[in-house]
Amino acid sequence: MDIVGLIIQLVAGAIGGNAAGKVSKNFSLGGAGNSVAGAIGGLVLGQIVERLTGGAVPADAAAAAASGLDIGSLISGVVGGGAGGAILTAIIGAIKNR
Repeated sequence: MDIVGLIIQLVAGAIGGNAAGKVSKNFSLGGAGNSVAGAIGGLVLGQIVERLTGGAVPADAAAAAASGLDIGSLISGVVGGGAGGAILTAIIGAIKNR
């Protein structure tokens, strides 16, 4: 995944972080805090999910580049980023409000 994938993970993480903050006020860090923590968590877990799922192998990378986007990488970036953002926001929020 290239810069587009990283941006997708950051945005999905920020959305996941804000969703976690809205679901439980005990975990909320405020709007900016939820977004920053979510983006960081989204990037970290998004990268872990990408590594575990193998990403695109060289032959697939050429096919993905020719077609524009690899839908599998896109979906794993969104799911991993959103989950990572929610998880990190909840962890930091729980520690902060302890």
